Amino acid sequence: LEGNLNHPADYDGVSCFNKFEFDRLLSNSGDFKEVLLKRVLKKGNNYLLPYRKIKNEFGDQFSDELFNDISKNDIYELPFDKNVELIADKWNDFTESALDDNKVYIFECCFIQNSLTIGMIKYGEQKEKIINYVMKVAKIIENLNPMLLYVEQDNLEFSFRKALKERTPEWSTGIVDYYTNQGYGKEHNHSGVEGAIKVLEARRNLELEIFDMLKMKKEKINNTKYEIDSY
Repeated sequence: LEGNLNHPADYDGVSCFNKFEFDRLLSNSGDFKEVLLKRVLKKGNNYLLPYRKIKNEFGDQFSDELFNDISKNDIYELPFDKNVELIADKWNDFTESALDDNKVYIFECCFIQNSLTIGMIKYGEQKEKIINYVMKVAKIIENLNPMLLYVEQDNLEFSFRKALKERTPEWSTGIVDYYTNQGYGKEHNHSGVEGAIKVLEARRNLELEIFDMLKMKKEKINNTKYEIDSY
């Protein structure tokens, strides 16, 4: 699920540093230097630090200042091309491992949604680059014989406004800001709830374009009536 800190094919709560950045972090980490050295994973020239796991383990001992300093390098805050590199590498590792497993893995949102969120919503990247990102991952996992389930709604605006009413005011404000104050939304001068809906509609259109391009087993699930048990 989204938010799983042990996700086998994605990163959540993990930051990435080069050697210079990591050495600088260590020099400013005080008593936590040894903790960071024990928890860091070096992959090539990248130093990967699962900072949310560290926070969960150490709680208030892990200062907010240090947490915030590390989280600035979260993999989903890095430049688009660096994110693609790291996420594709993670999918490669997962594929190599999963080929030897006799298991079925069910993942939420990490295949298409995350790619479009960082590429389109956050950075407003060219459509071709975003499509290539998804297709790159699709190529990596093709030997796993994946199946894509795409959940859709007939009325996107109704669904979004329903979510805004059901979620906290903080969530509602945050999601509208995220979709309108950066990337695609900012470039197209969208603002407020109406603007966020325009961005969501554009994202859906690109998702459906990618869905049609993918050469894998795939099904659309219409969730307009919110009848999960009927699936």
